[in-house]
Amino acid sequence: MTVPEMSGDGIPFGRNDTLADGFPVKAQKRRKTAALETELFHIGLILLAAGTGLWALYHFLFRRFLPEIPCFFTEIVGIYCPGCGGTRAFRALVQGKLLLALWYHPLVPYMVLMGGGFMITQGLNRMGIRKIRGWQFHSWYLYGAVALIVCNFLLKNALRLIWGITM
Repeated sequence: MTVPEMSGDGIPFGRNDTLADGFPVKAQKRRKTAALETELFHIGLILLAAGTGLWALYHFLFRRFLPEIPCFFTEIVGIYCPGCGGTRAFRALVQGKLLLALWYHPLVPYMVLMGGGFMITQGLNRMGIRKIRGWQFHSWYLYGAVALIVCNFLLKNALRLIWGITM
């Protein structure tokens, strides 16, 4: 009986750079990535449908009756919360004011660009347009989003507390 070779991360290899179950390493990675992207695409469709439905309910039924609620974090602590400005950024983006949306909260345009690009390219690829490769998910998308949230939080609160500049 021979002991299978191990890769650097402890995965057993057989002959010709395959895993012990006989599938090539690259094929398994591709299959795993495709499954993740399919899940993310389905989640994106669900969130798009739910968001559209909630917006329609609010805009057509409840807008007149519900007052805008102030941010409790800002009211209690006295500084902007990490998500502060998100709603204003979304409104500005819908009105076509990209720079204003970036000022209010840069995560909103970032998410529209990254999420929209992912959904559009994945959707077109799934509809059979093979010339367009669907964007693949990379964890740096999430790291970029976290960095934007932290930088926005620090900058907005520094502007408010040090120089008295408010949004």
